[in-house]
Amino acid sequence: MQLHQLAYFVAVAETKHFTRAATRVHVAQPSLSAQIRALETELGSPLFNRARGNITLTPAGEALLPLARRILADTDTARREVQELGDLRRGTVRIGATPSLCTGVLPEVLRLFRQRYPGIQLLVEEGGSRDLVGELAVGALDLALIILPLQQNDPALATSPLLDEDLVVISSPDGPPPVRGARMAVDDLRDQPLVMFRRGYDLREFTVGACRTAGFEPTFAIEGGEMDAVCGFVMAGLGIAVIPSMVAFRQPLRTTPFHPPGLGRTIGLAHRRDVEPPRAARELRATLVDFVANAAANDMLPPGVRPAPGVRRGAFPTGGSLLHNPHGA
Repeated sequence: MQLHQLAYFVAVAETKHFTRAATRVHVAQPSLSAQIRALETELGSPLFNRARGNITLTPAGEALLPLARRILADTDTARREVQELGDLRRGTVRIGATPSLCTGVLPEVLRLFRQRYPGIQLLVEEGGSRDLVGELAVGALDLALIILPLQQNDPALATSPLLDEDLVVISSPDGPPPVRGARMAVDDLRDQPLVMFRRGYDLREFTVGACRTAGFEPTFAIEGGEMDAVCGFVMAGLGIAVIPSMVAFRQPLRTTPFHPPGLGRTIGLAHRRDVEPPRAARELRATLVDFVANAAANDMLPPGVRPAPGVRRGAFPTGGSLLHNPHGA
């Protein structure tokens, strides 16, 4: 079994067409077909159904596809690891983060990293924790900033807490406050019109879960938005929303914290346990941890945000503050 055979197999599986797959991998179609047949002969099973030009995977093909993708991703990781040994003058880091972290933590950290390693290409994927965990598992990401704990414990992933963050309620400054006091309880969300994030958003699942634990189903005034849309809907007076304090302090909205112990979340770093991240990714991880620890030591973290226990200050200078974000949430 050759790596190029697996690459050809994945191309056919994804395009469902031999000619288009050959164009994608830059080989002649007869050569690609011959290599697929050789792979099927070695494995002792057909990988594709070829009925009247309709290309579909056989059960054997379905079983091979995720393994082939992972093998190719690991091979790419090994290639990049070797290439990056030359003082990190070139290479790529693939990092994923949830939307609030892409606007709150990541920009300043990536700026510092680029100053130190200008030849390293940075690829950022924004998504929910569940999607990012899936991308890590198949080798499509090197690192991910996700919300801990994972919904399903995955022994293939190594995670480490980075930040603890309070969640707060935002409401329009032009409307009545959600409660009379300075703080509110989760039960105060009962029968309140909530502006809710789209399905798959970590904050949606967290908020709905907190309401159900308190014994009620939340009432949605409007749902389906990303962070910017949710804040805009709240500003327009359509309802209230639960968002991270990291985002809330940058918004021109009324902010109401919860009574202790409140609602909070832990932000963590994750990577695959069975494959050490490439050197450039390890350097980015160190930059991120040092930045958080130093920002905390210099009282430069946003209100309601704290370093997780065990995050220690390093020698890498911060050069900035998480409070600076000219582009907003």
